[in-house]
Order: sequence, then C-alpha cells, then structure tokens
Amino acid sequence: MPTLPTIKISRRGATRLKDGHVWVYRSDIVSDGDAAPGAHVRVTDDRGKALGSALYSSSSQIAIRMISHEAVDDLAALLRQRIHSAIVYRERFVRDTDAYRVIFSEADSLPGLIVDRYNDLLSMQIVTQAMDAEPVRQVILDELAKLNAVSIAERVDPKIRELEQLPAKSSSLLRGEKSSTIFTLNGVRFHFDALEGQKTGAFLDQRENYAAAASYARGEALDAFCYQGGFALHLAQACTSVTAVDSSRPALEVADRNAALNQREIEWIEANAFDLLRDYSSSGRQFDTIVLDPPAFAKSKRALDTALRGYKELNLRALKMLRPGGILVTCSCSYHVGPTEFLNIVAEAARDAHRELRLLENRTQSQDHPILPNIPETAYLKCLIFHVSN
Repeated sequence: MPTLPTIKISRRGATRLKDGHVWVYRSDIVSDGDAAPGAHVRVTDDRGKALGSALYSSSSQIAIRMISHEAVDDLAALLRQRIHSAIVYRERFVRDTDAYRVIFSEADSLPGLIVDRYNDLLSMQIVTQAMDAEPVRQVILDELAKLNAVSIAERVDPKIRELEQLPAKSSSLLRGEKSSTIFTLNGVRFHFDALEGQKTGAFLDQRENYAAAASYARGEALDAFCYQGGFALHLAQACTSVTAVDSSRPALEVADRNAALNQREIEWIEANAFDLLRDYSSSGRQFDTIVLDPPAFAKSKRALDTALRGYKELNLRALKMLRPGGILVTCSCSYHVGPTEFLNIVAEAARDAHRELRLLENRTQSQDHPILPNIPETAYLKCLIFHVSN
C-alpha cells in the first residue's frame, strides 16, 4: 500500500484535536507533506507524534478534517462502516416520518458528506475535495444503494464547489430516473423535488419543532419566513386561521401545493417579513400564535452585531402583535448566535415590548441532526417556545 502523505500541525492545532475537535485550520499547518487536493493523510504534531488520519483540502481554510485518531489503512472500509453506523442510528431514533437526514457530515464522522432521505428518494450533497474524489463517491453511492431508494440525486452548491476548487457542475440524478415524490413529517404531507429548492430540499432539522409548535398553537396564527409551509401546515392542525409570509414566490407556490395536498386553507403572502411585521404592528394587527423562522442572519462572526439587532427587531414586533396568553415560537439557525445570546436578545425584546414571557421549551435540531459536544459547529439551531402572559 502506498505511504500516505504526512501533514505536520502546530501545537495549537494539536491541542484542538486533543480537546476533541476534528478541524485543523490552514494557519496551523506546519508542513503539508506535498499532499494532493482531497488526499487521505497522516497527521502529526510539531514534534512528529502521530495524531491520526484525516482528509485534506488544498483550498479550504479548514485544511484538515480528522476521520480517526488511529492510523487508517483502508479508507473505503472505514467509509462503509461509518455510513452503516449512521443508518443504524436513524433506525433507532427517527420516528413519525419517512424524511430525515441520513448522514450529517462531521456529526457522523463523515466530514463533507450530507445525505437526506425523502420517502423513496435520496438527496446527497458533497462539500469537500476528499468526498468528491471518484473512488470515494463510488463507495458512498454503493452504500446508499442499500437503502433501496428509487433514485439518488446530487444537490450542488456552486459557491462551495468554487471555494473547494472543484469542477463546476449542476444538480442531477446520479442513479434512477425519479426526481420528485411526496414525503410525510408528523402526519403532514409535502411535495419534494430533488433538483429544486434550497439546500438538500426541505428543512428536516425542524421536524420535531414543527410538532412541538403545533402542540401549543391556538387561535389566529402567523408564520413568518414560512418557506414551503413547514410550520404553517403544522399550525393549521390546531389553529382557526393561519397567515404565512415569505419573500420567495417559488417557495410559496410549493407551499400552496402542500396545503392542497393536506386539504388546509392557509393565507400565503409574498412579502418581506420585516416589512410586513412592521406594517402589522403599526396597524394593530394581532395574533394568538406567531412563528419566526428566519434564515441565518450571522453567517460569520463579523455579522454578529447586525444579526442580534435583526433578531431583536423581529421578536419585538412579534411580541407587540401577540394577544395576552399567546404563543411565540422563535428560531435561529445562526451558529454564531449562541443559545444564551439568543435567549437574552428575546428577553430584551420582551422588556422593550413590556411583555412577560414564560419559557415553555428550549429546543434544538431534530435527532437525525446529531450534536457532538466537542464539535460546537454541529449545534446551530435554536427554537424557543414562549407563553406570553400579559
């Protein structure tokens, strides 16, 4: 077997690995051992002590993603074992759905690989050089074929491929001919097109939060940033009326089809949610339940202050619109906004709105998106459910 390239890292990088993280940044590379893009490599500290095996990127600031603290001679065998373990984990913990995340990158020790299941379709996204290497792709596809899906699609993020210096390509079916299906979350049915929409398709990380929100919802409801209607359709099971807003017309068109599929009447509004909430708040419009599920406001630390101001404004306006005894469901998928920061910013908004909050649930992403305590980046979704008592 060929000798693997050896990458030597700084003491700071080695300490990070010993603390349980799996990333080494380019600034902590002492010597790259002439490793090729996407190579399987050995990693040592600055004194030459072996630290394990990793996958290397020649372009990303995350230069090394560890795959084992031991030497790995057979990468294909390791990948097969990890994919099998990820599947077994979902079989044990996923309930009430035929749509869920099968593989969640570092959280399943498969860095750079994301796979979602939507009923009889699989949607795959590759975000690193190593996972895009043809021999690795073949192992992945062969293992995913064991899930008996009729088709496997690859969703492509052009920006990520550019950053990883990978050849440009379009989203496509890799196996099979079927590209659309209907899937079910908590008894609610949704249309899915493997080659359309955001990310790998739907926001499966909110699945358990959809059900939790519906269990508290009542009266007239507003769902801001509704996308294809995940929260709105769950709220419609418990509420007398639901108004849902999003700025994306294509998303709302799918949402309307989803409503028809479930025989639900929902008022869909194409608008900027910030502007609509400002107008509703100014005009005295009131609701009994409000859901706020915006896109990530802080995609970097530099954007944190702006993001916190945005979250405060949204929550302030929503709180002013809630009737006494109302329910606020407020979410953040910004990793750089920590759970404590998010809770504090909602509390600030409540003080400014002169509303009293009682925290009913402090939630995170669904269990098919596992959180590893030593890799904080795996924990990104916050979902707070409040009773507004006055």
